Amino acid sequence: MNDRCTRDEVIAATEHWLTRAVIGLNLCPFAKSVHVKGQIRYVVSEARGVEDVVVELTDELRLLRDSDPQKLDTTLFITPDAFADFADYNDALFFAERLLDQLKLAGELQIASFHPDYRFEGTEPDDLSNYTNRAPYPIFHLLREASIDRAVAAFPDAADIYERNIETLERLGRDGFDAWMNKR
Repeated sequence: MNDRCTRDEVIAATEHWLTRAVIGLNLCPFAKSVHVKGQIRYVVSEARGVEDVVVELTDELRLLRDSDPQKLDTTLFITPDAFADFADYNDALFFAERLLDQLKLAGELQIASFHPDYRFEGTEPDDLSNYTNRAPYPIFHLLREASIDRAVAAFPDAADIYERNIETLERLGRDGFDAWMNKR
């Protein structure tokens, strides 16, 4: 674990981000249900490089696949000691996506990406749209495709989520977002 934070502190910061940004701002209308039901697994990796992350991700993907969805629906695989640079994280994400194919889990599981410096292609670093995917640490969010399908079916305007998120963030502005996130 890095010198800055303990495992518990990393999880606490991640849970704060989840409850304040993701759920609190309704950036993902599907997150509240699994959070309230305690179906999220938080894994803090001590890996420092791609090879070690791939080994640990292999285990976590298999664990999620083999788990009862009523008990474990999704995993936040947090890498506080790896991928501080967003380009390095994107490279690791490429290998993580290939891992899904190698394990024959594509179509069953997927990986969503979050990073402190997340940047969508074609945006400026300080663009508020990037904050929809900014988290306190690099995170590989492991999700079940079946859960996503159910959530999308229950949410009639799922395709509009991204645009609504950008509107929410623009309405808040950077200072408003920071103030919102600083509330405990």
